[in-house]
Amino acid sequence: MAVFDTPEEAFGVLRPVCVQLTKTQTVENVEHLQTQLQAVSDTALQELQQYILFPLRFTLKTPGPKRERLIQSVVECLTFVLSSTCVKEQELLQELFSELSACLYSPKSQKPAAVSEELKLAVIRGLSTLMHSAYGDIILTFYEPSILPRLGFAVSLLLALAEQEKSKQIKIAALKCLQVLLLQCDCQDHPRSLDELEQQQLGDLFASFLPGVSTALTRIITGDFKQGHSIVVSSLKIFYKTVSFIMADEQLKRISKVQAKPAVEHRVAELMVHREANWVKNTGDKLTILIKKIIECVSVHPHWKVRLELVGLVEELLLRCSQSLVESAGPLLKALVGLVNDESPEVQARCNKVLRHFADQQVVVGNKAFADILSESLHSLATSLPRLMNSEDDQGKFSTLSLLFGYLKLLGPKVNFVLNSVAHLQRLSKALIQVLELDVADIKIVEERRWNSDNLNASPKTATQPWNQMQRRYFRFFTDERIFLLLRQVCQLLGYYGNLYLLVDHFMELYHESVVYRKQAAMILNELVTGAAGLEVEDLHEKHIKTSPEELREIVTSILEEYTSQENWYLVTCMEAEEMGEELMMKESSLQAITSGAHTHQVTSFLAFSKPSPTICSMNSNIWQICIQLEGIGQFAYALGKDFRLLLMSALYPVLEKAGDQTLLISQVATSTMVDISHACGYGSLQHLINQNSDYLVNGISLNLRHLALHHHTPKVLEVMLRNSDASLLPLVADVVQDVLVTLDQFYDKRAASFVSVLHALLAALAQWFPDTGDLGQLQEQSLGEEGSHLHRRPVTLGNSTTAEDIEQFLLNYLKEKDVADGNVSDIDNEEEEQSVPPEVDENDIRPDVEPPLPVQIQIATDVMERCIHLLSDKNLQIRLKVLRTLGGKCGDFLRSRFCKDVLPKLAGSLVTQAPISARAGPVYSHTLAFKLQLAVLQGLGPLCETLDLGEGDLNKVADACLIYLSAKQPVKLQEAARSVFLHLMKVDPDSTWLLLNELHCPVQFTPPHPSLRPVRLRSAPEQQNPYLANVRLLLRELQ
Repeated sequence: MAVFDTPEEAFGVLRPVCVQLTKTQTVENVEHLQTQLQAVSDTALQELQQYILFPLRFTLKTPGPKRERLIQSVVECLTFVLSSTCVKEQELLQELFSELSACLYSPKSQKPAAVSEELKLAVIRGLSTLMHSAYGDIILTFYEPSILPRLGFAVSLLLALAEQEKSKQIKIAALKCLQVLLLQCDCQDHPRSLDELEQQQLGDLFASFLPGVSTALTRIITGDFKQGHSIVVSSLKIFYKTVSFIMADEQLKRISKVQAKPAVEHRVAELMVHREANWVKNTGDKLTILIKKIIECVSVHPHWKVRLELVGLVEELLLRCSQSLVESAGPLLKALVGLVNDESPEVQARCNKVLRHFADQQVVVGNKAFADILSESLHSLATSLPRLMNSEDDQGKFSTLSLLFGYLKLLGPKVNFVLNSVAHLQRLSKALIQVLELDVADIKIVEERRWNSDNLNASPKTATQPWNQMQRRYFRFFTDERIFLLLRQVCQLLGYYGNLYLLVDHFMELYHESVVYRKQAAMILNELVTGAAGLEVEDLHEKHIKTSPEELREIVTSILEEYTSQENWYLVTCMEAEEMGEELMMKESSLQAITSGAHTHQVTSFLAFSKPSPTICSMNSNIWQICIQLEGIGQFAYALGKDFRLLLMSALYPVLEKAGDQTLLISQVATSTMVDISHACGYGSLQHLINQNSDYLVNGISLNLRHLALHHHTPKVLEVMLRNSDASLLPLVADVVQDVLVTLDQFYDKRAASFVSVLHALLAALAQWFPDTGDLGQLQEQSLGEEGSHLHRRPVTLGNSTTAEDIEQFLLNYLKEKDVADGNVSDIDNEEEEQSVPPEVDENDIRPDVEPPLPVQIQIATDVMERCIHLLSDKNLQIRLKVLRTLGGKCGDFLRSRFCKDVLPKLAGSLVTQAPISARAGPVYSHTLAFKLQLAVLQGLGPLCETLDLGEGDLNKVADACLIYLSAKQPVKLQEAARSVFLHLMKVDPDSTWLLLNELHCPVQFTPPHPSLRPVRLRSAPEQQNPYLANVRLLLRELQ
């Protein structure tokens, strides 16, 4: 189709079509006109705009009923013309506006006309296109007082469509058109930037619509969530942009007290609004009601984009209407701080950006009214916080704490106005104490013990934030992990902005007040110190002065002294006789030092925990208290950095004590704390930390050994040091080892278990620091020789072309080796062997009659072994096993005979007797003492057999006793322990172990290497009836 670029050509084509439409108004004629218009250039259309619009407007203004389809076609054609041209006359703009609005007018009702959705959508788009087609400043001349009735009608029409229509498309189109009418369009250069006078004139004009617009939009915003988030987002944007424009402080301060008489007719003048002080006050009060409704609904809207737009509403209204909407400041600030920890990262980021902007502009702190409102809100929240923490669910608690967190963040240093109120500080602290109460009913915490010292060797962590490595804990009043993280952030903010001395004193009082409060108070104190150091705290108030390092160190020192005091550090954590006696002795000694009067409540609480039979809950509570205090020491170290070195004299020794604790949780947390300390103080590793401070540690051990009744954890300190140090420690601990042995002689009947553990650690450390290179080389030669001999024999035993002579030679070699192993060797052979090895002569030995002094490490090992021999007959099985494990590596011959004669028969008999019981038992059996004894024996037998290098007969006894535990009928843990025994037996005697397992279950058939030999038949049960099948296959796979 040809394009008509000139007005003359276009007029020639369009004239007959326009004349025909003027004569006959039909849908076909309108569509014919629109088709012809598409062939005309925009320039030509602009010249012929009035001519083309005439038949279309004439059709709309023709009296009488008209078909909806015709009106829709006319509106669509008119919209096409307006989209390609500009309206340059004010009168034309106003007339077209009225004519389009009338298409949806219903004279019989106040609602939009009951027409089709297509027509409504066409009219809305036509109005939007018309306003966009206004040329230059012509758009501003449109908004004069005389247009007020027509503009008000259109605004009401669009609001009704947005609120009442079911079609989502019409709702969105109506809201977008409303944005255009209120000059909130997102298009560039529409309208241009307005000067102060133009803003004031438009504000006066739009003020007439504010009640209706704000009320209708509030109904839309608080409507059903199912209407879709885009409708709510658009409504929110129109609401706050309209309100912020009309109620802007910059405009209102220029309004004169006396209203000028407008040059309009009386009916229009009555619609005009004068935005004087009374009107602002009344309107602000009514808007506050609407804003509260909006916030209440939108803050919990499921879609994040709606909540994100709420942040925009708060920012816009607080920045532009801080004085006119001062009564709304409280709800607006509450909405903002409530979204600080929103689940959506986009909302969180926008909130933090707005808060940062507010802090930079001093919107809150610099505005006394806002600061007072915020302080009052915090007062009110602190008052109701205990009730809310007790009654709300997890989501409610999270929302309430988010609100508290936001208030603290916004108020910054001014939070002290609230904290200085005793009543509010008590309510705030009691709420935090209440919600942080731990659930200490889990029996596993007490059950999990550290049966060996292997886990005392700590490896350095790369983490630089100790609290990120916290043990998982469970709380009574919530399960959501986000609540605990938020509580820690709240406490850190209090420590950063609040009066640290006041807060620490207050929570230390709660710490002393009751055992029930102690764990929660310790958690809060830890976070207060972390926050005071400014760690991971986002400071919105740059002028805030942090706590000085000297003050922080003084506060940490006082807390540290309280944590490590006798009554708070040595608590009953287990039911074992030795541990119970130690803890209760510490309690009694601490009680004697407590005076009467002000500390009576402490005596009561100590006595409550000094009973001979503490409950599981009380022991769990004690374990958690110790762990929290240990974590606190790690946090203190991180807060002080290298300044914590000044406190190592008082902090490191107690932490080492707990690192050697038998309770697994305490030991793990203490080890983690040691790593935190080494990182904070600039030590490269735990070994470096211990070596650099070993002098005062060793001195403390030596002094405390003299008063072991009061310092019964002293051996554990030495044990941890030995596990995490090197040979440079030996000169320092040599004298201490002698003190340990002397003390063991005095207390062998009461504290042998703890001393055996440290002696085991000592021998293990000596073996690691001073490896026996001679024995090592001999073992390597022997293993290489054996490997070579096996490789040499392999073709004989497994070759495909084996001869009878080969088999004969193999049997002769086997018999000879068996005689040597059994000791059946003639004296002549022994003499020849002795003569073949000439005696070694030490050239440096000047006096053969005097023995040279033994090296220090050997002398220490000898002294330890001589003491431990006497404990082999101890009545405590655990001590006997520890002694065997300790001496096994160095006293093999002696211990082997004692073990095989006195210990092994009893252990094997116990396993055989108990096996049928455990095979029939249910799941509860794993909690019994019998099960734990079986498990301990099975776990210890394997290493003993390997270490003591037992003979074939004793190995058979062990195998026979453990064999039944490979049955699938046994508990899983006992099966695993039994498999570990056979894995050790494989290292000692692989052939016998292989034969024994294959007699239980033989997965393959063996072919004789020579036809003269009979086939090997093993006694194995059928697979269908074999309960040993699974475990045997696993072990044989390992053996291969």
